Amino acid sequence: EHALGEKLFARAGRKLVLTEKGQTVFRYADQIFSLGQELTDLLKGRLAERPTRLVVGVTQVLPKLVAYRLLEPALLLAGPVRIICREGTLERLLGELEAHALDVILADAPASPSSKIHAYAHMLGESGISFLAARSLADQHRRKFPRSLDGAPFLLPTEDTSLRRSLEHWFNAEKIRPMVVGEFEDSALLKAFGQGGRGIFAMPSVIETEVMCQYDVHVVGRTEAVKEQFYAISLEQKHQHPAVTAIAEKKTP
Repeated sequence: EHALGEKLFARAGRKLVLTEKGQTVFRYADQIFSLGQELTDLLKGRLAERPTRLVVGVTQVLPKLVAYRLLEPALLLAGPVRIICREGTLERLLGELEAHALDVILADAPASPSSKIHAYAHMLGESGISFLAARSLADQHRRKFPRSLDGAPFLLPTEDTSLRRSLEHWFNAEKIRPMVVGEFEDSALLKAFGQGGRGIFAMPSVIETEVMCQYDVHVVGRTEAVKEQFYAISLEQKHQHPAVTAIAEKKTP
């Protein structure tokens, strides 16, 4: 703290917790020690080629299967790549990007125009929406879709997400009022509730097959009137990092 001129710890009851500055310093220190270990391995002949490090922030609402598809081009580079993934809200991840603790953010929306952080959003692709549910619920609401969603139990992402806003606009246009039984920041937790038969949920159609297999859910219906978009957000308009360039140039998830 004396050397950096910043408070790294704050007292919380009987414990010390990291401040926001402390968390940033910890991430840098962690990278320094990792690089030190790589150097030791290299000198001892245990590391033939140092892997390219890619530190990625993934917003909580972005489906993990989509995130994997978006990251896949980085894994196909000629040299070895080491990916470090961190999850959080877009606001928190933008702060880490500004502090250069992240190379890129994967999100379902660009940064807000009111954001103080000057970042560039590169659209990677988009997808229509599939409505999925456990078998009994899907069978019950499949007929007369989308009218069958009126009054149906529904699991939604939280209000601060692009998909939530798009769904609500579509519901209003179709005069549909689902019964919201849960709201989730984490897309994996939302799907787990859907698997348990607690409600219908919306997912990008591009990962429909994988979600059906992984969570044993079934299609209620689909629409192209609602689109989920995917973005790579970085501090640079023209990417210098080879893995970020590979991600940005692959336009479809």
